[in-house]
Parts: sequence; structure tokens; C-alpha cells
Amino acid sequence: MTLYYSLVFGLLSAEIVTFLVLVAPMPFAFKQKFFKFLSTNPLVAKLQYSLKISLIFTSILFFDAVQRMLRVVKEGQTAKEEHAFTDVRSETNFAARKFYSQRNVYLTGFTLFLSLILSRVFGIIMDLIQSQEELGLMKKDGQSSAAQNFKKQIEAKDREIEILKKQSTQNNKAMNELVDNANSSSGSKKEK
Repeated sequence: MTLYYSLVFGLLSAEIVTFLVLVAPMPFAFKQKFFKFLSTNPLVAKLQYSLKISLIFTSILFFDAVQRMLRVVKEGQTAKEEHAFTDVRSETNFAARKFYSQRNVYLTGFTLFLSLILSRVFGIIMDLIQSQEELGLMKKDGQSSAAQNFKKQIEAKDREIEILKKQSTQNNKAMNELVDNANSSSGSKKEK
């Protein structure tokens, strides 16, 4: 493997380790501090910038590897049509060239793909942390405001109950007076 493909493999390995660290289960407080550190540290920002530059070179290597693979496949098809593989060494040489070109395409392609996934996963986790922080604040504010709302509702219901009690006692008095009047008027009719 040439030096630049060895560097791409190292980058791919670093991306895999970074991905595993990002998605590893962690306590919320530690995850919050860790991701705040990653998003605000200037050294990490410089590292991200250098990774972006290396990904540009990796994309150039990817397009080069695709062209080489297509060239090798085309040569293989031409050789099969012309029956050029007469000895085992030439066929083995072709198979090795095809393998190496495919390996380089996969290596660079997966490196680019994982870099896109890493950036998206990092963004999603940062959004999740921010949403959890907002939820915690809303719960704190919501509990105090919800408690106040419930207290206000209870006070309003207590006032309604007092009003209903007064109305009930007034209605009871009025009913008793009507019953007494009805009894006294019916008693006076019976006496006649």
C-alpha cells in the first residue's frame, strides 16, 4: 500500500474510533461537557479544518481510484475478448491489479462516507443536548408555573364553592319560608 493510501487508512481508523466515542453511552452531564468542549475548543477547530483539507485530498484520491478501477476492468474485458490470459502469471497479475484498485476505491469511499456521517451525527447529538437542556429548563419553569396555575385554579374553585354554599343556604331558607307559608295557608283553609 502506498504512503497516501496508508494515510487514508489511518484517517479511516481515526474516524471509526471517533464515531464509536460519539455514539458511546455516557452520562448526560459528562456528554454535555464533552460535546461543549469539542464544539468550543480552538484546538479542535484547527483539527477539524485540517481534516477537511485531508478529506479534499481523499476525494481526489477517490476519483483517481475509480478511474483506475474502471481502466483495469476495461483492460480485463479487452483481454478476455482477445484471450490474452494464456498463462497463470498474467491472469494473477491482472487479478491483483483489480483487487488493489477496488480496495483503493472502497478505502477512500468509506473514508469520505464516514466523514459525512460523523459530521451529521455530531450535529444531531449537539441538537439533542441542546433540546435536553431546554427541556430541563422548561420542566423547572413549568413546575413552578404549573404549580401556580393549579393554586390559582384551586382558589377559583374555592370561591365558586363558597358562592354555591351561600346560594344553597339562601335557597334553603327561601324553600323553608315557602313551605311554612304553604303549611300555614293550608292549615288556615282546613280550619275554615
